[in-house]
Amino acid sequence: MHFHFATLLMLLSSASALGPVAVDLGSSCNYTILSKSGVTNTAGLTRIVGNVGTSPIAATALTGFALVPTNAGTATSSTSIYVTGELTGASHLAPTPATLGAAVLDMQAAYTDAMGRPNPDFTNYYGSPNTGGTSIGGLTLAPGLYKWTTVVTVPVGNTVTFDGQGDSNAVWILQISGNLAIFTDAQILLINGAQAKNIFWAVAGDIAVGVDAHAEGIMLTYTMIALQTRSSLNGAAYAQTAVTLDDVNVIGKTACSAAPTPASRTTAEEEEVLCF
Repeated sequence: MHFHFATLLMLLSSASALGPVAVDLGSSCNYTILSKSGVTNTAGLTRIVGNVGTSPIAATALTGFALVPTNAGTATSSTSIYVTGELTGASHLAPTPATLGAAVLDMQAAYTDAMGRPNPDFTNYYGSPNTGGTSIGGLTLAPGLYKWTTVVTVPVGNTVTFDGQGDSNAVWILQISGNLAIFTDAQILLINGAQAKNIFWAVAGDIAVGVDAHAEGIMLTYTMIALQTRSSLNGAAYAQTAVTLDDVNVIGKTACSAAPTPASRTTAEEEEVLCF
C-alpha cells in the first residue's frame, strides 16, 4: 500500500499521541453549539464564534438571538448580531433539515462513544476529600481516560489544569455519571500543548458553567448545558436537550475547525484564540 509522506506523518502523529483515541464528532463538529430542543440566549452581550443548530425542533426554539433570514423567502439559515456564523433549525428550508439531522445523530454517536470507552486510566479521581468526594479543583490532569461514578465539581475560584506534556495531540476523555458543575470564578487551564478540541467531557447529567467561570473542551451531555452570566467556553456545547446562555463568550474549537473567522478582528488576543 502506498502512502503520501504527509499522510504517513499524520498517522504516526496520531499513533504516538498521549491518551486515548480522540472521539469522532462526525458532522457535528461543524457546530459550536448543537442541541435537540433549543438554544436560549437571555442577555444581550453574548458572543458566539461558530455555527449554532437545533433539531428536530424548529428554528423558533433559537430564542433571544433576533434571527435574520439569510435569504428572505428561501432561507436555509439565519444570522444574528450575537453570532459569527449561521443559526439553523429544523424548520429552515432544504437541505438544512437533513444536514442538521445527520449532525444530531453524529452528536449522539459521539456521546455514546465517549461515555462507553472501557478500561479507564483513572476512576473517581478526586482532588479534595473535604468537598464530598466530588471536587477536582486544584488538580492537574495528564492525558487519559477518566471515569467518575458521581457528580463532579470544580469549586468556587478553583482551577483544573490539563497538561499536554508537550504533545499537541494529547487527548482526554472524562466520563461523568452525574452532573458537572464548574462553579463561580472557576477556571479550566491548558498547558504544555493541551488543546480544547482534544478534551471531551461526556456527562450523563447536566453541565453548568458558573458566573465568571471559564471552561475548555468539547461538552457532550445527555441532558442540558447552562452557561451562566459572563462565563466562557473554548470548545463546543452539544446537548441532547437544551442549551442556555446568559451573557457568555463561546469560541468554537473542534477537530474540523468549524468556527468561521470573523470579518474583522481588532486585537492580537482575539486573533490568537481563533487560530486552531
